[in-house]
Amino acid sequence: MQILDGKKTSNDIKNEIAAEVQAIKDAGGKVPHLAAVLVGNNGASLTYVGSKVKSCQEIGFDSTLVALPETITEDELLAKIKELNEDDNLDGYIVQLPLPKHIDEEKILLAIDPDKDVDGFHPTNFGRMALEMETFIPATPFGIMQLLERYKVETAGKHTVVIGRSHIVGRPMSILMSRKGNPGDSTVTLTHSRTKNLEEFTKNADIIITALGVPEFLKADMVKEGVTIIDVGITRVDDASNPKGYVIKGDVDFDGVSKKAAFITPVPGGVGPMTIAMLLKNTLLARKMRSARNK
Repeated sequence: MQILDGKKTSNDIKNEIAAEVQAIKDAGGKVPHLAAVLVGNNGASLTYVGSKVKSCQEIGFDSTLVALPETITEDELLAKIKELNEDDNLDGYIVQLPLPKHIDEEKILLAIDPDKDVDGFHPTNFGRMALEMETFIPATPFGIMQLLERYKVETAGKHTVVIGRSHIVGRPMSILMSRKGNPGDSTVTLTHSRTKNLEEFTKNADIIITALGVPEFLKADMVKEGVTIIDVGITRVDDASNPKGYVIKGDVDFDGVSKKAAFITPVPGGVGPMTIAMLLKNTLLARKMRSARNK
């Protein structure tokens, strides 16, 4: 059994990006600039955005945190998005979700310039991904593809079962795993909350990608020997014996399933660290695309 180490791989990717940024600097070019829009002061969002800004500094990107009050109106936020779209100094930006209830998230995401949408959530970019054109792939699926590629996990002709059909992970993974090339060329089954007899699918799967958010849902008796497991679930579970008062659990019963797996991602330290690394990779791609257009 081999651990798919997201922490190590994400550090490798950050080092590769840092080297590219240094080369851009040495050539007198403009370094990539990423902005993060944060509305209100949701604790988890603050932590996540903080680590994005820190990662930018580590690899030599410029970064901007656009902190806006919880009370901002939808129109005011749309005006801010327009300003970011028109800012030539900015290569890419993300709008941290969730947004306050009075703001229509879909309306905001649609207003983002697809060329600056480094989260890869805009329908234009999602469509380009589905058509196998160059685009920004959503960071979590992009990170999973990198793990599969770098650990040389065989995907061609394999049966991949995706659990969960979210627009951020499940749906894009089903598209990416079935596309031509490596990783890809898989036969994909997309399962979800309405799927009957889920075990029948998971027991026959060569690769299982689960993004359900139900702690330790996938047990050893639901998988076959030699399976590859990608666990995207991340849930805080109360645990009085832990100094923090909680532990982080994935969707997979790691102790049981890891005994049967050929490859498995741990939680934490698997898919999670990859997400920020891929956001940085998308921002570097945005800079390269902008610089090619400006030539």
